[in-house]
Amino acid sequence: MGDLYALDFDGVLCDSCGESSVSAVKAAKVRWPSLFDNVDSTLEDWIVQQMFTVRPVVETGYENLLLVRLLLETRIPSIRKSSVSEGLTVEGILDNWSKLKPIIMEEWDEKREALIELFGKVRDEWMEKDLVTWIGANRFYPGVPDALKFASSRIYIVTTKQSRFADALLRELAGVTIPPERIYGLGTGPKVEVLRQLQRKPEHQGLKLHFVEDRLATLKNVIKEPELDGWNLYLGKWGYNTRNERDEAASIRRIHLLELSDFSKKLK
Repeated sequence: MGDLYALDFDGVLCDSCGESSVSAVKAAKVRWPSLFDNVDSTLEDWIVQQMFTVRPVVETGYENLLLVRLLLETRIPSIRKSSVSEGLTVEGILDNWSKLKPIIMEEWDEKREALIELFGKVRDEWMEKDLVTWIGANRFYPGVPDALKFASSRIYIVTTKQSRFADALLRELAGVTIPPERIYGLGTGPKVEVLRQLQRKPEHQGLKLHFVEDRLATLKNVIKEPELDGWNLYLGKWGYNTRNERDEAASIRRIHLLELSDFSKKLK
């Protein structure tokens, strides 16, 4: 009996927060140029640093743009266009993002698909102009490239990242080639649906199923689906999650807390 691992990408395999934060600042300047009229490099650096703290709230990449603008509004009162930014702290964003996001989307009159398209375009342009720097703004977690290369398990990538970016990083940075049909990226449906598809495939019958994720909310969504009771669920402690989320995960019977060293051993 073999093993199948469905792996999240950002926060499980790759620490992409540096790249996604810089890309989000670049994209925010394109989307809202006038807001950056009086923004110097020191403030930009501050925004990027704060993005490392708020990164656990991000489910899909376009949300990074919203966070950049919200952080900017907390620092420059004169540009405020949202009712929530006054007195808002980084901790407040971490605790309340699911409530804040729909409010600012409406107040700024933003559409999800347009932001996704812009974020992808900015990344594509950065890769085209300077692939080395784009690649260098990402890093794979220690031991992960070798674990992927020598894995005896069947590996699938299940991510909200656009597939072309995950594929480029796997090839260029990790030296790993995963067939495109095994990378389920943004646009392939919710992760619970992807897991459902994977477990139904005839060639996967009899395999032990494992799903490794760094977002507690995603794992809780899986638990809500009785059809997915056969999956072993893991929260990567090294990923984009908070101490409170890890403590909560430890209290949930279905979820195993996973150390990075144990993750690499499991794949091998």
